[in-house]
Amino acid sequence: MNYGNKMKEIRIENKIMQKDIANYLGISSITYSHYETEDTTIPIKHLYNFCNYFNVSLDYILNLTNKKSNNFNNQKLNKITSGSRLKEFRKEQKLTQGKLASVINSDKTVICAYEKGKNIIATPFLYTICKKYNISADYLLGRTDNPKYIKQLKK
Repeated sequence: MNYGNKMKEIRIENKIMQKDIANYLGISSITYSHYETEDTTIPIKHLYNFCNYFNVSLDYILNLTNKKSNNFNNQKLNKITSGSRLKEFRKEQKLTQGKLASVINSDKTVICAYEKGKNIIATPFLYTICKKYNISADYLLGRTDNPKYIKQLKK
């Protein structure tokens, strides 16, 4: 997903030490360092809070766009909002829960749990959906209402 380098870049630009952002996220410095090296996949709640702290786009951190910031609703991560947006998106794309589950190599019960707000979408699943369908992670997680769809970076 290549988010680690972006996280490190943003942290260094802002002259913040790993231990300070780790403290803000409520995790150990070692855990945070594993996020920057991508030895451990960062949970969405930590990525969301990291982006709020630096007022930076999830789409930017996930390398889906070059646009660093936008007007964000810096509120707490809301499973209900993200679930309803995922469901709205899925229906807009005319995808069944089973079809979307196959896209993320999972099970339709996982999609159902996301859409009902029981679980927050996992980082790799969010990335896969955003990358495949050009939908904004910031939009899906309720950080912004616009843009809903993004122009992805050329590799």
